[in-house]
Amino acid sequence: MASRASFALNDDRSAGRDEVHFRAKGFGPDAKPVALVIVNMSAMGLMARCEISYQPGDRISIQLPILGTVSAQIRWSLGGRIGCELDRSIELSDYYELLAVMLKAR
Repeated sequence: MASRASFALNDDRSAGRDEVHFRAKGFGPDAKPVALVIVNMSAMGLMARCEISYQPGDRISIQLPILGTVSAQIRWSLGGRIGCELDRSIELSDYYELLAVMLKAR
């Protein structure tokens, strides 16, 4: 099994993505609040829409149900969408609980 670091270097998307469309609050690199709509999620990252332009390498914090605040690095940014890699992968049991809450909120 590849390490988490190799996933980032290879942009390996073997981890499935789950469509969620969940509104979340985050904080940008300047600690200012930002509204996010998380479009899809995996245990290792997420894609979100936001109105603030961020650059790859910027770091943000995102408030998620079950998990609380998680930190992530923006890997790409394009047209109001950002792709983020979480600093720590979410444990599978926590991920399923998170998904249940996010999907119920639709």
